[in-house]
Amino acid sequence: MVEKKKQAQFLPWSAINAFMLPDFQLEVLSDVLGHYELLTSEQRSSLNQMIKKGVKVNGFRNAIQAPLMIRARGSVELFEKNAHFAYLVLSSWCSLYPALREAIHQFLTERGWLLLPHDTDRSVIPGFLTQWPKEDEFEVLTPAFRERFPEMTEVSDNQISLMEVWLSGRLPYELVEMQVIAVEENTDSQDAL
Repeated sequence: MVEKKKQAQFLPWSAINAFMLPDFQLEVLSDVLGHYELLTSEQRSSLNQMIKKGVKVNGFRNAIQAPLMIRARGSVELFEKNAHFAYLVLSSWCSLYPALREAIHQFLTERGWLLLPHDTDRSVIPGFLTQWPKEDEFEVLTPAFRERFPEMTEVSDNQISLMEVWLSGRLPYELVEMQVIAVEENTDSQDAL
């Protein structure tokens, strides 16, 4: 009898939208598009290319020239449907919050999560892993994070959750025991050798 190896399941980067409220989608898009000066030239160029090709704004030949909120609203559909654009927005958003990124990385690592280094090029990953530890749902993680980092009062619960999702590379699509995730990640990394 041939044993079937279980392979990691991924959802495209754009699947994040099923877990985001519309107001927060718009907040993330306007945050990224409104802080171009803080992004790398590569990030700006990639975002501009995608917006020029995929976003139509009435009254503007080039959506890049539209006012920020009109450009952000016009980008929502592309963010929801295009995995590469979602990746660009999420990676750019993460770079805007280095203190939150470091705190979440430390927090999740302390809780036993196995994370890639925050500077890992996630563009080579097909998307989000589908398994999330059920003992660490957002209703547990957010208050625990706020208790561990009480000085981080300027970030919202949504921002904390999004950074947890981005750094973990996981969406809470399938809730499983943390031990199951650790065993499967260990098996996948051994198979790669």
